[in-house]
Amino acid sequence: MEKKSIEQLEQIASQVRRDCLRMVHAVQSGHPGASLGCTEFFTALYFDQLNHNSDFKMEGKGEDLFFLSNGHISPVWYSVLSRSGYFSPEEMKTFRKLDSRLQGHPATEEGLPGIRIASGSLGQGLSVAIGAAQAKKIDGDDSTVYVLMGDGEQEEGQIWEAAMYAAHWKVDNLIATIDLNRQQIDGPTEKIMDLIDLRAKYESFGWTVIDTLKGNDMKSVVEGLEKAKSLTGNGKPILNLLHTEMGYGVDFMVGTHKWHGVAPSDEQLADALGQLPETLGDY
Repeated sequence: MEKKSIEQLEQIASQVRRDCLRMVHAVQSGHPGASLGCTEFFTALYFDQLNHNSDFKMEGKGEDLFFLSNGHISPVWYSVLSRSGYFSPEEMKTFRKLDSRLQGHPATEEGLPGIRIASGSLGQGLSVAIGAAQAKKIDGDDSTVYVLMGDGEQEEGQIWEAAMYAAHWKVDNLIATIDLNRQQIDGPTEKIMDLIDLRAKYESFGWTVIDTLKGNDMKSVVEGLEKAKSLTGNGKPILNLLHTEMGYGVDFMVGTHKWHGVAPSDEQLADALGQLPETLGDY
């Protein structure tokens, strides 16, 4: 994979945000808020950090693997997959339509390249990633397994069973990231179910934890992923607490849960796209 400069990554991120908004707007369905908030992470991962091959093979031998646990933010994943060569950007026109491979929650039934599990039933992605990471070890494959979770998702009990398991079995080729935007479908996490101190919780379970405090700053995100990678192989799973803002990049969407599952109107789309330069060409 050809390494990109921070400026190049930022240009890609602008296009990814445009893709997300246009997909959700076209069918008046989907989740733009957290997709926009995670754009730097997905862009840095797929265009700078992940050792992956767009000539997709399900088993992923000799490659890093990525699993999306909070599958409702599919627009941002579909965008980076298409923009990194897994399928044509034109296919984004089919998002959430009948018989499309780009369903609202990613699934394997449609055979979309880049997708290895169905996701969106929250709480399951970490368990899958742990299993894949252990399989890598059994196979003598020194690649890394990545998984992204939502912060509201930390309310699921399966997460904590998996966290305990990963530490006990020293799954140290695993990097889990939590999108720490402090928002979930019904409001701020501190009001719905306060997460309190996720660092302390995961450390008490035996994980190594880092913070990426500027999760919408490309340089910081890249540095955070590089730091996480440098800590693998030391007998502990790694957690990256990614501090983001939901809706980042669009002034009227930023910092609120109200764009979780809500599509912009025609006027709102025009306003949003006016804030995001077209850098790779709209599909």
